[in-house]
Amino acid sequence: MPGRIMVDIAPLRESRAFRLLFLAGLITTLGSQLTVVAVPFQVYDLTRSSFQVGLVSLAQLVPLIVGSLIGGSVGDAVDRRKILAFTGILLGFTSAALALNSLGGHPLLWVLYVVPALAPGSTALGAGAHRRHPAAAPRPAPRRRVLVLPDGLPGRRRGRPGGRGRADQLRRGPLGLRHRCVHLRLHRPALCGDGAAAADAGHPSARVGSIMEGLRYIRGRQAIQGVFLVDINAMVFGMPRALFPALSTSVFHGGATTLGYLYAAPGAGALIGAATTGWVTHLRRRGLAVVVAVVVWGAAITVFGFSHVLWVALCLLAVAGWADVISAVLRNTILQTEAPDEFRSRLSSVQLAVVQGGPRLGDLESGAVADLVSTEFAIVSGGLACIAGAIALAALLPGFRHNRASPGPGAESVAQDT
Repeated sequence: MPGRIMVDIAPLRESRAFRLLFLAGLITTLGSQLTVVAVPFQVYDLTRSSFQVGLVSLAQLVPLIVGSLIGGSVGDAVDRRKILAFTGILLGFTSAALALNSLGGHPLLWVLYVVPALAPGSTALGAGAHRRHPAAAPRPAPRRRVLVLPDGLPGRRRGRPGGRGRADQLRRGPLGLRHRCVHLRLHRPALCGDGAAAADAGHPSARVGSIMEGLRYIRGRQAIQGVFLVDINAMVFGMPRALFPALSTSVFHGGATTLGYLYAAPGAGALIGAATTGWVTHLRRRGLAVVVAVVVWGAAITVFGFSHVLWVALCLLAVAGWADVISAVLRNTILQTEAPDEFRSRLSSVQLAVVQGGPRLGDLESGAVADLVSTEFAIVSGGLACIAGAIALAALLPGFRHNRASPGPGAESVAQDT
């Protein structure tokens, strides 16, 4: 019975290279999350504007998309060890710059716009290499196994509980840099070992035409289109994280600690969901299940907008995070089974651009509506729009809605990166 509920961790037990790659990704994710609370808190403290918080997030969108598209093509053509090493070093530099900006006691706003934009671009550039690295999918790997890798621990930019504003920022930057150094040391065996082969023979060279070829492959394939569009819908309309700094002070009458709890709550729900995804392998109607999960997300966010009690709000955010990670596992399973191997790295990079770019557009949307109307209206209207959008996409994309797992043993797919 536990095997039908809990996630299968057999690949972690059986492959040392996979364990190292998994731990490296987990540690660098933890290092990244140490700044998630600090940057929006600093921006809101300096400007008192949710729209500015959204703009800082939006500034990361272009580097993210460019890095994702280039990384997908490069990951199919270039030695992935070099890509992982380069991106790891670049992430370390961004952590150091944010630490120095915080240590001055008076953070510069332009630094909070520029430096955080480099980190997602670097992460996106290395994502294709990480996913296609030999250690990321140890062979033979039975297709019945479902495993969620820490490409950003389950959920979207989850914060850590109890972030405490500027006093904690003095420690957060250097600590994030230390996490980057550990990340590189753990990557070293995977980067230098015999298993870390260069790009697969026969894959296309890294060029613009290769990127466009991957984008053209999506055309007319409703199952893959639905994977991307349903997530964009959920994140643009139903992701209110840019409003968390305002909510922590004006609604819940707290401070940086309350803000940390708001950021961490969806991650707590996502962690529970990721640890109990064993039952997901038994779902046959995967497309419909994604739509239901997105509707649950939107409903939880809508009710959250009406809540003025902190513990109730945190529970609702946890439910939303749980629904989000279930959707993410199912969407990635659909993508992995529908995409041929020669396009998988490029389509995975498009997926990363969607997964990481959608919330940034949502930050701008929710911040703008909050400044124009109110914070509560921005959350409630966004949640309702998310539900309506999911239902509309299900109706418009029957190929996605009717996507099913193939019957028979070994038919279930490996959900590798969410």
